[in-house]
Parts: sequence; C-alpha cells; structure tokens
Amino acid sequence: MKILKCVFVFLLISHFANAQNPVFISQGKIEFEYKINLYAQFDNDADESWKDYVHKNMPQFKSSYFNLIFDNNKTLYKPGKENPENNKLWGGDVADENVVYTDLEKQQAISQKKVFEKLFLIKDSARKIKWKITNELRTIAGFDCRRANAVIMDSIYVVAFYCDEITTSGGPESFCGLPGMILGVALPHEHMTWFATKLLTTPVKETDLAEPVKGKITTNAALKENLKESLKDWGKYADKYVKQIML
Repeated sequence: MKILKCVFVFLLISHFANAQNPVFISQGKIEFEYKINLYAQFDNDADESWKDYVHKNMPQFKSSYFNLIFDNNKTLYKPGKENPENNKLWGGDVADENVVYTDLEKQQAISQKKVFEKLFLIKDSARKIKWKITNELRTIAGFDCRRANAVIMDSIYVVAFYCDEITTSGGPESFCGLPGMILGVALPHEHMTWFATKLLTTPVKETDLAEPVKGKITTNAALKENLKESLKDWGKYADKYVKQIML
C-alpha cells in the first residue's frame, strides 16, 4: 500500500508540474496534406456532359503534400513528398509548386509561383487577416487546436485551426497571424483544405529556411493585374483561376 501511495503521489505531482510548465515548440517541420474536391469544383462550373465525364474518369479528391519548416518567427512552405495517385490525373494544380517564405517579425513574404510556364518571385508584405477566434476545438496531428474564421480577398471564407503549443504564428501557404501555428485550413466554398498530418521537432538550420530566389520579381498587386489582363477572354473561369493563384 505504501508503494502504491508513493506512485500515486509521484504521478499527481508530475501531472501538476506538466500542467504548470507546458512544453512549447518553436522550431520543427510540419507535413501538410493539401486536398481538393475535384468533383465539387467541376460541378460548380461545368455543363452536365462535362460533369459526367469527370465523374467517370477522375478520382473525387486530389491530395498533395507540403512541408512547413519553422524556426521562431520564420517559416518556409514548400512541396513535400510526391503522391503517385496524382499521376493518374491530367493537368496539374496551379499551387503544386508553390514555395512561400515568411518573416513574421518583419511581416514580409517571398513567394515563388509557377503560372502557366512562367515563374514569378513575389516580394510583398505578409498577408494581414482579420481573424475571429471561436470556442470550437479540434484535434489535429495530436494537438489541441482552436477555430478561427476570416474572409480574405473580399469574398473567400476561411476556417482555420491553430495550436498555441507551437509558438510560431505561421501556417500553410500565406495563412498566418493567429496566436500559434495554424495546423488546419478549410476554404469551404473553394473545396480546398490544408491539414497537418505530422510534426517533427527536429533542429532547424539556417539553410533549411533559405528564401526562394528564382523567378520574375513582382508584387501581389502587379501579378493580379497581369493575370486579369492575360485571362480577360476566359469568362467566369478567369476569376476562379486568379483566386487560386493569389491564395
């Protein structure tokens, strides 16, 4: 009985010690799965014959993987492991090769994006998002996360889940600005999601966070205007394409 009491007291003390001294993470690598509901995207825009063809010849979802490397106030989002299933799809997604470097302290971002056959290097300020934090909780990759909502680019509704155990206020792509790391993002009307699958708390070297350097230098505003002019004959598809690139 004395031994059992000692064990109980030890476990009780350990519990309160961990509760009072939580472990915070400031560097590491997060793997994200970027998923698109292809059926939903085509069903919104295509005619019935095209919808039928897509449903018969393509899988419903396309998944791609990206890594987010972070160290305190700096993050680098870039393509991760390949998904062999994507070889069955014709064409690629506009965000397949995106690289996004963010300096959260300086509020600056450098994005490398391939648009058609041209490579752009977008140097601009980090995206400012007016988040509304809620009480809804969700577990993602083993971490307790809190939900926040926002609207970006005037009309895109965003649902995000962040974890304050990871102190870097970054996230996948250009999503940032919450009091912790964003481990999940959903754009319900665009039928896209980014969710963390695992976290590696490995040491991060300075070279792991190297800024992208290739591409024609531009800004977000200039790229948007360039796209609108180039796609002016695309009709309703132009707006959708521009939104996907500018995310």
